Amino acid sequence: MQDLANKLTLEQIDKKIKQISSLSKLPLPAEGWIYNIRQALGISLKQLGNKMHITPAGVKEMEKRESNDSITIKSLKDFASALDLKFVYGFIPKDGSLEKMIEKRALQIAQNIVLKTSHTMALEDQQNNPARIKKAIKDRAQQIKNEMPKYLWD
Repeated sequence: MQDLANKLTLEQIDKKIKQISSLSKLPLPAEGWIYNIRQALGISLKQLGNKMHITPAGVKEMEKRESNDSITIKSLKDFASALDLKFVYGFIPKDGSLEKMIEKRALQIAQNIVLKTSHTMALEDQQNNPARIKKAIKDRAQQIKNEMPKYLWD
């Protein structure tokens, strides 16, 4: 069975994910946050460079790296710090929660296991009916989810 500490961690992270999930619907500025914030505040490349202790060309390069997804988290934190902003980042599962990711993966594994076994039984003329196979998949998925075996993500 999944130990209590892991279960609590999963619940806490899913709670945080739920709080920030609405952010995934917001479109990112095409030129990046750094450029757009700098423009909105009316700060020149030179002024921002002075605040960050880098050259104006360094600021321009940072804006370019952000727009092509090659900027580092450290650079984003440095920018935020220079302008007294709070830097925030996170991950939002496409399925909505880590719990759902686990359920989906457990179901895939259970289906593979049960259908493989069912196929073997059919070859031995001991075929199960579809309702029983469906229940076996559901039960096995629940067992896998509860146990969280190492092979879950193989």
